[in-house]
Amino acid sequence: MRSTTPASGGDRPVRVPDPIARDYLLLALRLNRHIPGFVDGYFGPADLQAGVARESLRSGARLRADAEALLARLADPAEVPDPARRTWLRAQARAMAAHARSLAGDPLPYLDHVTTCFDWRPVRLPDAVFDRAAAELEALLPGDGPLEARLAAWDAALVVTVDRLPAVVDWLVGRFRERATAAFGVPAGEELRVSLVTDKPWSGYNWYDGGLRSRVELNTDLPIRSPDLLRVVAHETFPGHHLEHAWKEADLVVAQGRLEHGAMLINAPECLLSEGLANLGYRFAVPPDEEADLLLELFERAGLAVAADPALARGTAERSEEHTSELQSLAYLVCRLLLEKK
Repeated sequence: MRSTTPASGGDRPVRVPDPIARDYLLLALRLNRHIPGFVDGYFGPADLQAGVARESLRSGARLRADAEALLARLADPAEVPDPARRTWLRAQARAMAAHARSLAGDPLPYLDHVTTCFDWRPVRLPDAVFDRAAAELEALLPGDGPLEARLAAWDAALVVTVDRLPAVVDWLVGRFRERATAAFGVPAGEELRVSLVTDKPWSGYNWYDGGLRSRVELNTDLPIRSPDLLRVVAHETFPGHHLEHAWKEADLVVAQGRLEHGAMLINAPECLLSEGLANLGYRFAVPPDEEADLLLELFERAGLAVAADPALARGTAERSEEHTSELQSLAYLVCRLLLEKK
C-alpha cells in the first residue's frame, strides 16, 4: 500500500545519552534478551544495542539489582532535575524492576505485578454493566434466532474482503491523516507503510522503526469488519500509534534530547498510555456525528451487498455504532474473567 511523505531522517545529529538515560536503555535492552518483545521499538543509540547483544546474558538477580540501583538514583533530584522527566523515569523503572524481580524467581502477586508494571490498578466493573450490554445487544441485533447465530450473520455481512482492503485502507489513512494534521500537526518527513499479513495473534500492529517511520500490519487471517477497520486504522496510524510515536521522537528525543524515549516498552506505564491515546484518538478521526456517514461510504468502497439498499445501509451503519460499543463492553468482561483465573 502507499506510504505518506518519505522521511529524510539520516542527517539528524548523533546524541550521546546522559548517564541516567544510558543506564535506563541498557536495562531495557538487557531485559529484552530475557523477555523478547519487551522493547517494542528501539531507535536509541545503536552502539548500546550492539553492546548488549555481544555481552553475556545477565541473570535475573543481577538485573533486579541494576533496576533497584537505577530507582535509588532516580530518587535524587540532583540526578534528574526535571520533575516531570524524573516522575516518568521512576514509573518506568519500577515496571522494569517488577519484571526483573520475576526473572530472579521472586515475582509479585499477579495483580500487584500488573499494577506495578502499568502504574495503575485494574478496576473490576459491576456485573450489571455487562448484563446491560448483553441485553442491549439482544435488542439491537435483527432476527429471532439464538444471539450467537444472529451475531455471526451480522458480522459476516460487514466483512471487507482481502482484495478490497488495500484501496479502502489507503482512503482511510489519507482521510485520517488530513484530520490529524489539522488537529495536532504532523512531523515533517514522517513515513507510514501499511501491509497485509497472516499468521499473527492480533488484528493490527504498528512497528515503529524510528526516523519517523512506521510499518503497520493488518492480519487477514481474522475477518475484518467495516466498523472494526475504522477503529484499527485510526488506532495504528492517525492519530494513533504512528503519530504519537513520531511526535515523541521528533519532540522528546530529537528536540529535547531525552534519549530514554528511544526504547518503547511493552508492559510498562508508557504502553498503557499509548494504548489509551490510540483508543481516544478514534473520536478525533471519526466524530460521533460523522460515524454513520463514514461507514456508509466504507460499505460502498468495500463493495458490500448492504450498500445496494440505501435505507438498509444507513440502518446498518447506525446499528453498527451501537453494536460495536456494546461488544467493547463485553470484551472487558472477558478480560476480567481471564484476569481472575490468574
